[in-house]
Parts: sequence; structure tokens; C-alpha cells
Amino acid sequence: MRVLVAEDERDLAALLATGLRRAGFAVDVVHDGGEALERLDLYAYDVLVLDRDLPRLHGDDVARRLVAAGSPTRILMLTASSAVEDRVDGLDLGADDYLGKPFDFPELVSRVRALRRRSARPALPPLLERDGLLVDTVRRTAVRDGRDLDLSPKEFSVLQLLLEADGAVVSAEELLERAWDAHADPFTGAVRVCMSKLRAKLGEPGLIRTVQGVGYAL
Repeated sequence: MRVLVAEDERDLAALLATGLRRAGFAVDVVHDGGEALERLDLYAYDVLVLDRDLPRLHGDDVARRLVAAGSPTRILMLTASSAVEDRVDGLDLGADDYLGKPFDFPELVSRVRALRRRSARPALPPLLERDGLLVDTVRRTAVRDGRDLDLSPKEFSVLQLLLEADGAVVSAEELLERAWDAHADPFTGAVRVCMSKLRAKLGEPGLIRTVQGVGYAL
């Protein structure tokens, strides 16, 4: 759901971020290993897309420190080397997956989604259902009573979080933390606006309830 891209090639980092956002992820970008660790201390990321050859602090050291700290963040390591020995070394360091450059972008997105499903949170089914609502978290589709909802990536992410909460209240702060990137302004009302659009697309009878002063629930 939330991804940190640590890549020192700025053009490639921008392309990765754009593509992952279009696939529905909240994405932050850093360009060296030290900054990657600083962000990881501040925010809870589901997946770290980690270039192995980072400046300031090598990607290997970033992986070692994450593993030593017991971080639940999954690591997808990127490298320009295609040698088997390098892939083995990366996985031995604690990376959960390894992808050589150049790569096909759909494969990267698929691997990030797979790592998110393998996160430390309890395993979640790919199909989520509630009150005539059917959400496929793999194909990123949402249907209510046979009607395609045509959700934006952000609306889909918010709906998925509410469904995964299984009736529990999710605060606006948690939604902002998990569905928006680090540049989101908590005072813009972004969650409220997104919720209004999502409710309109879900239609009647209303599924999302507001718990005053607490958050939202399905």
C-alpha cells in the first residue's frame, strides 16, 4: 500500500514513483541509503524498493540494518548486475525479492503487490466482500451489486483499507498515513474530499459511516 523507492538515478526513480502511483500505491522517493533509513524511521512502509548501489550508505547496509531492527517492511532489491552470486548475496542480506535491471515494469508492480501480501500483517484474501460490494485487490477492481464502481487509485486504496478493517473504525490519520505519501498536507481535508467522492460512487444505501471525532467504518 505504501512504498519507499530508494534509487540514486533520479530519472529512473521518478519513473518508478509515477508508475507505482498509477498502480495505486502511495510512494515516497529518496536518493541515498542514509535518507532511506531516516524515512523508514519516520513512516511505516509496506515495501522498500531498494537500489543496491546507493551512495552515502550502500543498499546492502540498509538491508542489514532493517533486518537487524526486525522491521516488517519487505525489501525488493534492484541491481544492474545479473550475476547469480549477486542475487544470492542480496537475498542472504535479508532482501525478500531481487530484480535485475533492466526490468519490465509490470513485473515490478506484480512483485511489489506480492510482497505487500506477504507483509507482517495477517494474511488477507485477494477478494474482499461486504454488503454486495466485491473488491479484487489483485486486479484492482471494485463492483457493487454487479455495477463497476470505476474508482480512482486513491479511492480504491481507501476502500480497501476500510474493508480490511472488517467493521472497525479507521481514523483519518491512519488513512492519510497509509494511502497518501509523505508530502500530503494533513490540514487539506484530502481524506474528507476522497471519502465524499467514494460515497457518491458507492451509491445508496450508504455503506460508509462517520464516527464523529474518531474516523470512518464500513
